[in-house]
Amino acid sequence: MLEQVTAAFERQDYDTAAELLQQLLKDSPQDPWVQLYWGQLQEVSGNLEAAANVYQQLLRNTINSKVMAQARQGWQRVEVLLKEKRLQAIAQATADPSNTQAGVLVLEPIASEIKAQAAQKFAQIMQIDPYTARLILPSRNWRLYRTGAIGELRFLGQHLLNSDIPCFWATVAEIEKIRVFQVNYFQSAVPQATVICQNEQGQLGSLTFNCSEVSQRITGLLPIFEQVVDRDVRGKLQRKTQTQD
Repeated sequence: MLEQVTAAFERQDYDTAAELLQQLLKDSPQDPWVQLYWGQLQEVSGNLEAAANVYQQLLRNTINSKVMAQARQGWQRVEVLLKEKRLQAIAQATADPSNTQAGVLVLEPIASEIKAQAAQKFAQIMQIDPYTARLILPSRNWRLYRTGAIGELRFLGQHLLNSDIPCFWATVAEIEKIRVFQVNYFQSAVPQATVICQNEQGQLGSLTFNCSEVSQRITGLLPIFEQVVDRDVRGKLQRKTQTQD
Protein backbone atom coordinates (compact mmCIF):
# COMPACT_ATOMS: atom_id res chain seq x y z
CA MET A 1 0.00 0.00 0.00
CA LEU A 2 2.98 2.31 0.52
CA GLU A 3 3.66 2.10 -3.22
CA GLN A 4 0.13 3.39 -3.81
CA VAL A 5 0.76 6.27 -1.41
CA THR A 6 3.99 7.13 -3.23
CA ALA A 7 2.19 7.07 -6.57
CA ALA A 8 -0.60 9.28 -5.20
CA PHE A 9 1.97 11.84 -4.01
CA GLU A 10 3.74 11.80 -7.38
CA ARG A 11 0.53 12.68 -9.21
CA GLN A 12 -0.46 15.11 -6.39
CA ASP A 13 -3.61 13.14 -5.63
CA TYR A 14 -3.62 14.03 -1.95
CA ASP A 15 -7.21 12.91 -1.31
CA THR A 16 -6.30 9.36 -2.29
CA ALA A 17 -3.07 9.58 -0.30
CA ALA A 18 -5.04 10.68 2.77
CA GLU A 19 -7.45 7.73 2.48
CA LEU A 20 -4.59 5.25 2.13
CA LEU A 21 -2.65 6.76 5.02
CA GLN A 22 -5.67 6.67 7.32
CA GLN A 23 -5.78 2.90 6.85
CA LEU A 24 -2.02 2.52 7.19
CA LEU A 25 -2.03 4.51 10.43
CA LYS A 26 -4.48 1.97 11.84
CA ASP A 27 -2.55 -1.06 10.57
CA SER A 28 1.06 0.13 11.05
CA PRO A 29 1.07 3.29 13.21
CA GLN A 30 4.75 2.90 14.15
CA ASP A 31 6.04 2.43 10.60
CA PRO A 32 8.46 5.35 10.00
CA TRP A 33 7.55 5.53 6.30
CA VAL A 34 3.87 5.83 7.17
CA GLN A 35 4.73 8.59 9.65
CA LEU A 36 6.89 10.35 7.07
CA TYR A 37 4.14 10.36 4.45
CA TRP A 38 1.67 11.53 7.09
CA GLY A 39 3.95 14.46 7.88
CA GLN A 40 4.30 15.29 4.19
CA LEU A 41 0.51 15.18 3.81
CA GLN A 42 0.15 17.65 6.69
CA GLU A 43 2.76 19.87 5.05
CA VAL A 44 1.06 20.04 1.64
CA SER A 45 -2.30 20.56 3.38
CA GLY A 46 -0.96 23.66 5.14
CA ASN A 47 -0.99 22.15 8.64
CA LEU A 48 2.57 23.29 9.24
CA GLU A 49 2.63 22.90 13.04
CA ALA A 50 1.35 19.32 12.78
CA ALA A 51 3.89 18.53 10.05
CA ALA A 52 6.73 19.97 12.16
CA ASN A 53 5.70 17.78 15.11
CA VAL A 54 5.69 14.63 12.95
CA TYR A 55 9.11 15.42 11.47
CA GLN A 56 10.59 16.17 14.89
CA GLN A 57 9.28 12.90 16.33
CA LEU A 58 10.81 10.99 13.42
CA LEU A 59 14.17 12.71 13.93
CA ARG A 60 14.10 11.74 17.60
CA ASN A 61 12.84 8.18 17.29
CA THR A 62 13.69 6.59 13.94
CA ILE A 63 16.98 4.92 13.00
CA ASN A 64 16.14 4.58 9.30
CA SER A 65 18.69 6.84 7.58
CA LYS A 66 16.54 7.47 4.49
CA VAL A 67 13.52 8.43 6.58
CA MET A 68 15.69 10.65 8.78
CA ALA A 69 17.13 12.45 5.75
CA GLN A 70 13.68 13.19 4.32
CA ALA A 71 12.29 14.12 7.75
CA ARG A 72 15.16 16.59 8.26
CA GLN A 73 14.53 18.16 4.86
CA GLY A 74 10.80 18.35 5.61
CA TRP A 75 11.40 19.93 9.00
CA GLN A 76 13.70 22.55 7.45
CA ARG A 77 11.09 23.39 4.79
CA VAL A 78 8.37 23.73 7.39
CA GLU A 79 10.55 25.89 9.65
CA VAL A 80 11.12 28.34 6.79
CA LEU A 81 7.39 28.47 6.03
CA LEU A 82 6.48 28.93 9.70
CA LYS A 83 8.93 31.81 10.06
CA GLU A 84 7.54 33.49 6.95
CA LYS A 85 3.99 32.97 8.20
CA ARG A 86 4.93 34.40 11.59
CA LEU A 87 6.59 37.48 10.07
CA GLN A 88 3.57 38.12 7.85
CA ALA A 89 1.20 37.81 10.81
CA ILE A 90 3.31 40.19 12.92
CA ALA A 91 3.54 42.68 10.04
CA GLN A 92 -0.23 42.56 9.69
CA ALA A 93 -0.70 42.91 13.45
CA THR A 94 1.46 46.05 13.54
CA ALA A 95 0.19 47.62 10.29
CA ASP A 96 -2.17 49.94 12.16
CA PRO A 97 -0.16 52.87 13.64
CA SER A 98 -1.94 52.38 16.98
CA ASN A 99 -0.43 48.89 17.15
CA THR A 100 3.13 50.23 17.03
CA GLN A 101 2.87 51.78 20.50
CA ALA A 102 5.40 50.56 23.04
CA GLY A 103 4.04 47.84 25.27
CA VAL A 104 4.88 44.97 27.60
CA LEU A 105 4.02 41.27 27.67
CA VAL A 106 3.79 39.74 31.15
CA LEU A 107 3.69 36.01 31.92
CA GLU A 108 1.54 34.86 34.83
CA PRO A 109 2.42 31.94 37.14
CA ILE A 110 1.73 28.46 35.82
CA ALA A 111 1.20 25.29 37.87
CA SER A 112 4.28 23.07 38.20
CA GLU A 113 2.42 19.91 37.14
CA ILE A 114 1.64 21.32 33.68
CA LYS A 115 4.83 23.32 33.24
CA ALA A 116 6.61 20.73 31.09
CA GLN A 117 3.73 20.55 28.62
CA ALA A 118 3.33 24.34 28.63
CA ALA A 119 7.06 24.77 27.98
CA GLN A 120 6.76 22.77 24.75
CA LYS A 121 3.99 25.07 23.52
CA PHE A 122 5.79 28.19 24.74
CA ALA A 123 8.98 27.12 22.94
CA GLN A 124 7.10 26.61 19.70
CA ILE A 125 5.34 29.98 19.88
CA MET A 126 8.45 31.92 20.88
CA GLN A 127 10.80 29.83 18.70
CA ILE A 128 13.18 28.89 21.49
CA ASP A 129 14.30 25.53 22.86
CA PRO A 130 12.05 23.75 25.43
CA TYR A 131 14.70 23.81 28.17
CA THR A 132 15.00 27.61 28.02
CA ALA A 133 11.22 27.89 27.79
CA ARG A 134 10.77 25.96 31.02
CA LEU A 135 13.22 28.24 32.81
CA ILE A 136 11.37 31.32 31.60
CA LEU A 137 7.84 30.27 32.59
CA PRO A 138 7.17 31.57 36.14
CA SER A 139 5.78 29.40 38.93
CA ARG A 140 5.03 31.96 41.64
CA ASN A 141 5.01 35.53 40.36
CA TRP A 142 4.44 37.60 37.24
CA ARG A 143 7.39 37.87 34.87
CA LEU A 144 7.98 40.76 32.47
CA TYR A 145 8.93 38.74 29.41
CA ARG A 146 9.10 41.11 26.47
CA THR A 147 8.75 44.74 25.44
CA GLY A 148 8.03 46.03 21.95
CA ALA A 149 5.22 47.03 19.62
CA ILE A 150 1.88 46.27 21.25
CA GLY A 151 0.54 44.69 18.04
CA GLU A 152 3.26 42.05 18.07
CA LEU A 153 2.87 41.47 21.82
CA ARG A 154 -0.89 41.06 21.42
CA PHE A 155 -0.31 38.57 18.60
CA LEU A 156 2.05 36.51 20.78
CA GLY A 157 -0.15 36.84 23.85
CA GLN A 158 -3.23 35.57 22.04
CA HIS A 159 -1.28 32.52 20.87
CA LEU A 160 -0.12 31.91 24.43
CA LEU A 161 -3.66 32.17 25.80
CA ASN A 162 -4.90 29.78 23.12
CA SER A 163 -2.26 27.33 24.39
CA ASP A 164 -3.44 27.75 28.03
CA ILE A 165 -0.39 29.81 29.03
CA PRO A 166 -1.66 32.70 31.20
CA CYS A 167 -0.39 36.15 30.29
CA PHE A 168 -1.49 39.72 29.64
CA TRP A 169 -0.23 42.71 27.71
CA ALA A 170 -0.60 46.48 27.95
CA THR A 171 0.79 49.61 26.34
CA VAL A 172 3.20 51.82 28.25
CA ALA A 173 0.68 54.64 27.82
CA GLU A 174 -1.98 52.57 29.62
CA ILE A 175 0.44 51.80 32.45
CA GLU A 176 1.36 55.47 32.81
CA LYS A 177 -2.32 56.33 33.34
CA ILE A 178 -2.31 54.38 36.60
CA ARG A 179 -2.21 56.84 39.51
CA VAL A 180 0.60 56.15 41.96
CA PHE A 181 0.70 57.66 45.44
CA GLN A 182 3.63 57.37 47.83
CA VAL A 183 2.28 56.68 51.31
CA ASN A 184 4.18 58.40 54.12
CA TYR A 185 2.17 57.07 57.06
CA PHE A 186 -1.28 55.98 58.25
CA GLN A 187 -3.19 58.72 60.05
CA SER A 188 -5.99 56.38 61.13
CA ALA A 189 -7.13 52.80 60.53
CA VAL A 190 -10.74 52.68 61.82
CA PRO A 191 -13.51 53.02 60.86
CA GLN A 192 -11.78 53.85 57.57
CA ALA A 193 -8.12 53.94 56.69
CA THR A 194 -6.64 57.38 56.09
CA VAL A 195 -3.11 57.77 54.75
CA ILE A 196 -0.94 60.82 54.31
CA CYS A 197 0.66 60.53 50.89
CA GLN A 198 2.25 62.32 47.95
CA ASN A 199 1.17 62.27 44.31
CA GLU A 200 3.41 62.06 41.24
CA GLN A 201 4.28 65.77 41.55
CA GLY A 202 5.26 65.41 45.21
CA GLN A 203 2.18 67.27 46.49
CA LEU A 204 1.16 66.25 50.01
CA GLY A 205 -2.40 65.13 50.68
CA SER A 206 -4.53 62.39 52.20
CA LEU A 207 -6.58 59.43 50.98
CA THR A 208 -9.40 57.73 52.85
CA PHE A 209 -10.64 54.27 51.88
CA ASN A 210 -12.25 51.11 53.21
CA CYS A 211 -9.90 48.17 53.68
CA SER A 212 -12.33 46.05 51.64
CA GLU A 213 -11.45 48.20 48.60
CA VAL A 214 -7.89 46.84 48.61
CA SER A 215 -8.00 44.02 46.04
CA GLN A 216 -4.26 43.38 45.58
CA ARG A 217 -1.03 44.01 47.39
CA ILE A 218 2.65 43.52 46.66
CA THR A 219 5.11 42.71 49.43
CA GLY A 220 8.78 43.43 48.87
CA LEU A 221 12.02 44.13 50.71
CA LEU A 222 14.51 46.87 49.88
CA PRO A 223 18.17 46.71 50.97
CA ILE A 224 19.64 49.46 53.14
CA PHE A 225 22.87 50.96 51.78
CA GLU A 226 25.24 52.87 54.05
CA GLN A 227 28.65 54.49 53.76
CA VAL A 228 31.01 52.55 56.04
CA VAL A 229 34.69 52.51 56.91
CA ASP A 230 36.43 49.17 56.45
CA ARG A 231 39.93 47.79 56.03
CA ASP A 232 41.24 46.38 52.75
CA VAL A 233 43.45 43.28 52.37
CA ARG A 234 46.50 45.37 53.35
CA GLY A 235 44.85 46.70 56.49
CA LYS A 236 44.35 50.23 55.17
CA LEU A 237 41.17 52.10 55.98
CA GLN A 238 38.79 52.63 53.10
CA ARG A 239 35.32 54.06 52.67
CA LYS A 240 32.76 52.10 50.69
CA THR A 241 29.04 51.53 50.25
CA GLN A 242 27.82 48.38 51.97
CA THR A 243 24.49 46.61 52.25
CA GLN A 244 23.45 46.59 55.89
CA ASP A 245 20.16 44.69 55.70
